[in-house]
Amino acid sequence: ILVHHRRKITFCVLVTPGAPRAWVTTLHATQLVLKVHKEAVDSLSGSGSSTLGSVAAANETALECSKEIQAAMQVSLRNALNISAMKPIDGPLDDLTIMKSLARALRSCESTTKEIADKLSETAEAAVAAASAAHTMDEQRKIVSMEFERLSKDSERQQEAAKLKLKELEEKTYSLSKEKDQLVKERDSALQEAHMWRSELAKARERVVILEGAVVRAEEKDRVAEATGEAKAKEASQREATAWTEKQELLAYVNMLQTQLQRQQLETKQVFEEKTESTNGETPLLPMTKETEKDVDKACLSVSRTASMPGENVVHMSEDEVVGENKWNDIQATEARVSDVREISERDRSNSLDITVESPESDVPRQ
Repeated sequence: ILVHHRRKITFCVLVTPGAPRAWVTTLHATQLVLKVHKEAVDSLSGSGSSTLGSVAAANETALECSKEIQAAMQVSLRNALNISAMKPIDGPLDDLTIMKSLARALRSCESTTKEIADKLSETAEAAVAAASAAHTMDEQRKIVSMEFERLSKDSERQQEAAKLKLKELEEKTYSLSKEKDQLVKERDSALQEAHMWRSELAKARERVVILEGAVVRAEEKDRVAEATGEAKAKEASQREATAWTEKQELLAYVNMLQTQLQRQQLETKQVFEEKTESTNGETPLLPMTKETEKDVDKACLSVSRTASMPGENVVHMSEDEVVGENKWNDIQATEARVSDVREISERDRSNSLDITVESPESDVPRQ
């Protein structure tokens, strides 16, 4: 009788000489199953895929061992039956002999049974350990499957997030490429504009150089013109001073001529009055002819010139002397008076600064 911690198992053993050998074969098969289960338990500490493969291999090995155990039991039963059938019975057996043989058989059976019980206990313990290991493995498998599902879901979410990020990155890359193209275009346009401004700057510099040259030339011309203007102004001032002195001299000369003319008129008037008085007392008055008028005018002119001319151009005459026509030719005109004589137009007369000298009308009566 075998007693398990869960249930009681009863084995009926035939008292035959081949039974122990059959039980020994059974024990060997049980040990093989135990080894397989131990290997299965030891392999549980590995990875998930290798653990599942080891459990499948252990199950296959256990099935093969169970088949071998069944075959060994059948062989042992056949051997026991054959031995019991072929063994001859020697004479009559008494009760003592039967009891002794039964006692020997029982002792051998007890030892064998004890050995089998020990082995089966170990097998049961190994089976329990294998069952608990399988249960633990199943729980771990469930945990691993749940973790695998969670990881798969997380990986899917991460993959979707990565896809979204990749899409965003593609959009950003596209926008950046557009911005890059726009910046390249702007850079090209800026370079073209800079080149244009450089050319304009070069032209402006050339113009500045030209203008500086023109300014230098203009300054030179201005200096020359200023110097010329100063020279001309100086010359004009000198001419103006000379003209002023000449004008003052002419004014003084004109004033002197006017006084002399007035004095001469008075003298001629007195002369004529005296002559008229003398002629009235002696002879009757004769009509004045053109010749006498000319003589009177020449006499007046000679008298006026005697006061202003130098010694070589002055005609000295007495108060009663009449100047003849031949004596007028002796009067020499100075170079200054000849050079000053010019024809004056009406426009020049209106703009001229010369002082006109008007001779007063003679009070000489004409008959």
